[in-house]
Amino acid sequence: MEDVRTILQVTMRRFGMLNKNCCSVKDHDISLVQSHILYELARTEGPSMQQVAETIGMDITTFSRQIQTLVKMELVEKTQSTEDKRVYHLYLTANGIKVEQEINQQMLHYLTNVFSNISEKEGEELVKSLKVLNAAMSKSDMCCKPLY
Repeated sequence: MEDVRTILQVTMRRFGMLNKNCCSVKDHDISLVQSHILYELARTEGPSMQQVAETIGMDITTFSRQIQTLVKMELVEKTQSTEDKRVYHLYLTANGIKVEQEINQQMLHYLTNVFSNISEKEGEELVKSLKVLNAAMSKSDMCCKPLY
């Protein structure tokens, strides 16, 4: 079996996962973590902070600091729950929606370019393999836990 760690390390570097900022949109430099948060908020209506932190595998303290930054950037709105005052729900602002859509377009352009370098059959096999890997990772008791 090939050295899987080496393959994954190179893939992560090429995908830009080690870059401080993953994208620049308008006058915003967005970090990879912030991009993940915006992505999740665009796909869920008013999730709690805890829900999103768990989804992206981040401890709530670190996540809360990221949310404060996104609120200051006027990309995210944080609203206290009417049912439980300890819970806050998150929403993308109009500007947050625009930034998330631009990041989505940038990623689509990037992935389209990458996939143009392989055959359609290879692309389908790759997507299928990534789904298998994600399913296996979701079953592992070692994956997707907060690191801090």
